[in-house]
Amino acid sequence: MKRNDSDNEASCKSEAEFFKYFRSKIPDIADDLTNSFHDRETFTHIGFEPIPSRELIINIILKLRALLFPGYFNGEKLDPINLNCLTGQSVFDLFECISRQITLSFRHDCFRYHRPCIQCLKRGQTIAVEFMKSLPAIRETLAGDVRAVYEGDPAAKSHDEIIFSYPGLFAVTVYRLAHRLYSLGVPLLPRIMTEYAHSITGIDIHPGAIIGNRFVIDHGTGVVIGETTEIGNNVRIYQGVTLGALSLPKDAGDRLRGKKRHPTIEDDVIIYAGATILGGDTVIGRNAVIGGNVWITESIPPGTTVMIESPKLVYRRDKGDIS
Repeated sequence: MKRNDSDNEASCKSEAEFFKYFRSKIPDIADDLTNSFHDRETFTHIGFEPIPSRELIINIILKLRALLFPGYFNGEKLDPINLNCLTGQSVFDLFECISRQITLSFRHDCFRYHRPCIQCLKRGQTIAVEFMKSLPAIRETLAGDVRAVYEGDPAAKSHDEIIFSYPGLFAVTVYRLAHRLYSLGVPLLPRIMTEYAHSITGIDIHPGAIIGNRFVIDHGTGVVIGETTEIGNNVRIYQGVTLGALSLPKDAGDRLRGKKRHPTIEDDVIIYAGATILGGDTVIGRNAVIGGNVWITESIPPGTTVMIESPKLVYRRDKGDIS
């Protein structure tokens, strides 16, 4: 049956009353939420200085990658004539962005933890300059990483393929940038950077780890490298490798912060998929080979191969198979 105009009008008024009723609840919800912001047991950042921006830091990572591998990620033609001009502009823009985020990181620490003034603006600018001066050396180190990947991976058709598409190289690139900031004492930013790489590659490298030249992560998914890990030169690791800490007590955050908790991997070591190596006193000696899926909590002498004994395979014919 067709509804008449009076029915439609009544329906609209009813809907308007419902709309008014539910909207009237919103101010109380906002008040309750605002009041909860003052609870010292919860976490907020309310003040006149903004906290560093994760989105801007991600943008900085991508711009840095374009500088480290010029011509690959610029999104525009880079030729010998415009090279100096475009590079100069990129460097100036990056300096402004990164010095601002470094300054905010220091300022956040000052206000959050009631620390004495460290002249955040001046320190942020100074460290930004030191960081930018490191870029040529980081480029050289990354070039060694690319060559090491190519030399050890027959599936890689070119260096360009590795730079464009290998998640391991991307994670290592972000790590090397973040580690430099970490070594310069910058709070917050390095961890935001490496966790961004972790979120898109599945490779978790703490910026505090110390990693030598010609480092290769092959395939990469599920790799974990802890804060106090030390890795030498010419080391190759595969997917699912954990370089971690032994089981930690509940108060480990306060008691063990800053202490050596993760293993040391010496030069020319290969660690195959799924291996777990734990403990700050654990040293994997030079030229060792660590097989897949092993569990190691004690040091391994140089030149040693460690592997799980081959399991016994059981072959059983299906009863219904008469062939």
